[in-house]
Amino acid sequence: MVTHIMTELMFKVTIFGDGGVGKTTLVNRYLTGNFNENMTMTIGVNFYIKEVIVNGQKVKLQIWDFAGERRFRTLFQGYVRGSMGGIFMYDVTRYTSLTNVQEWVNLFHKGTKKHIPAPLYMLGGKADLEEKRSVPREDAMKTAETYGFTGFNECSAKSGQNVQKAFETLAELILKQKQQSPS
Repeated sequence: MVTHIMTELMFKVTIFGDGGVGKTTLVNRYLTGNFNENMTMTIGVNFYIKEVIVNGQKVKLQIWDFAGERRFRTLFQGYVRGSMGGIFMYDVTRYTSLTNVQEWVNLFHKGTKKHIPAPLYMLGGKADLEEKRSVPREDAMKTAETYGFTGFNECSAKSGQNVQKAFETLAELILKQKQQSPS
């Protein structure tokens, strides 16, 4: 009898964007299934691991939740090194959080220094606050296209809407790229 043993993979994923957009709340919701609106500001970086199955492959996601305050950005290139994918997060109720996308994407690419760019997913947080929306979905989709994001969606850590889907989609994109690129 032949037994199929799944190879375990590890994907480093970095979550980044301006401070206060909901990165830590998103990660907490993804890891625990709970919403905690009293999350404290991230100082530097927080690090988590979650095991998932992606297209039949066992994968450990190494999730790096990076602080968004300007004073921490000089550290970002060091923390992003080795990332196989990233989620740029903005707040749908704060247009300025989307306008800094170019700076964040440039920092991500400088830090990863890859010949093949790592998949980047753009995620609009706080989608449950539709009455306070200041970023039209169409503007965000156009921005995602302009900066070469491989995926886009909006989510709500409060309701759980699209939280799991964002991480699953990014993990699938990373796995697909890994399978297509020479070792």
